Amino acid sequence: MNSGVSVLPGEEAHRRRLLDFEQINAKRLAGSRHRHIYLHRYVNRLIGQMVLPRSKILDIGCGDGLLLGTLAPQTGVGIDLNPDLIEQAARFYPRLKFHACPIETYEPDHDETFDYIILSGVIQQVYDIHNLLVKIRQLCHTRTRLIICTYSRVWQPLIRLAELLAIKCPVPEESWIPPNELENLLYQDDFQIIRRQPSIFLPVGVPLVGNLINRWFAPLPLVRHGCLVNIYVARPLNITRVAESTSPADVATHSLKTWDAAPTQRGSSISIVVPLRNEAGNIGPLLARIPKMADRQEVILVEGHSTDNTWDVANQAVAEYRGDMTLSLHRQTGKGKRDAVRLGFSVATGDILAILDGDISVPPEELPRFFDLIQSGKAEFANGSRLVYPMESEAMQFLNMLANKGFGHAFSFLLGQSIRDTLCGTKVLRRTEYERIAANRAYFGDFDPFGDFDLLFGAARLNLKIIDVPVHYKQRVYGSTNISRFRHGLMLIRMCFFAARKICFL
Repeated sequence: MNSGVSVLPGEEAHRRRLLDFEQINAKRLAGSRHRHIYLHRYVNRLIGQMVLPRSKILDIGCGDGLLLGTLAPQTGVGIDLNPDLIEQAARFYPRLKFHACPIETYEPDHDETFDYIILSGVIQQVYDIHNLLVKIRQLCHTRTRLIICTYSRVWQPLIRLAELLAIKCPVPEESWIPPNELENLLYQDDFQIIRRQPSIFLPVGVPLVGNLINRWFAPLPLVRHGCLVNIYVARPLNITRVAESTSPADVATHSLKTWDAAPTQRGSSISIVVPLRNEAGNIGPLLARIPKMADRQEVILVEGHSTDNTWDVANQAVAEYRGDMTLSLHRQTGKGKRDAVRLGFSVATGDILAILDGDISVPPEELPRFFDLIQSGKAEFANGSRLVYPMESEAMQFLNMLANKGFGHAFSFLLGQSIRDTLCGTKVLRRTEYERIAANRAYFGDFDPFGDFDLLFGAARLNLKIIDVPVHYKQRVYGSTNISRFRHGLMLIRMCFFAARKICFL
């Protein structure tokens, strides 16, 4: 079975860091698990109540195999990066199958599918959730249930405190994903959440009291928002390849047909507008890394009055380019990113229009998922979000991050759709939708020097389906940012009031 999963820059290094950390801190992690055995057993019991016995089960991030072993599967497969834990699991549960590998490289026997696929305490450590879900879909049939267990962001400060006090062993590079963001990620890869169960208000084993609180108090309507653990059950949608499932759990009802996701159909055409201001050192690497997405693809470089030799380098790059994309260069007559994007869109010929910043802070390799969401119709406006995955240490200053999160919450309220990151430079939409936004631009006026809000406000006014697409935000390797923290921050505050008057408080 072809996995159809492409490895992103940084993904292999991320796995290596996690594995090195686990192997170096094996004793500390084992001690931490032992100290919190009540929590782990309670979570395992909750998951066990959602799984039928004698099913086909895949446990991703299985560790020592304890959870999989207690579920009594007919066929049980455990996958983990750590070969030491896999060796231990195989010794404890010889009847089950265990593999030391990333899930993206796992190849099942005879295109086997599973009734349940479990991600317990794993998804927050995954480098790219999209790649994970693409692989998981290939292992699903129509009645597969994906069970995801995560920790609530409400508990993040307490967990960090426990790590500082050495009560809990810290785990590097975690993503704290809120419920609405997880639902968004699953939706993008054709999964639908059908159940969410918050649980465990008291994560320590206090005799008599612990079970009483967690069983009868934690599920109550208001209390559940303060629970440590969220367990989600999701199902795959839009499955298209037929096969047979022979699980006794299925036979108990009736024979099931199993399916795999159809590969994305490449087609259409895309124009990628790249604003450039003082980006001479980034032009060559950027062009080399833009992936092929459509039958007809063009890259439009728009240079914006640089003080370095960006124009000369870009001219040379266009003259020497021998790739399979159309490449053109234009120079702004106006100023600012908004003017650059509008110029690029005005000369674009593609059915789908994309913006990709020239600083390579968002890897160009992640652009295809934006294209696929627009092409499939799941999104009418794909907006990059830098605030889901851990970012490189110098990629965004702390105050900028706080401001971006604050503006994200504000604009989500004002626009009536979830917008986690308003200023990410990567945005994709169809030409027809952009033309509608441009035709109605007079409603808002030319108030936005960045261009991001011009597009977001316009999309919201047209009631387009806006989807946040998580990206991995990287540190600049050349040049410096063109954003002024305080001056542009004041502009953003003014835009919030502007949006409130024009969109929300009518």
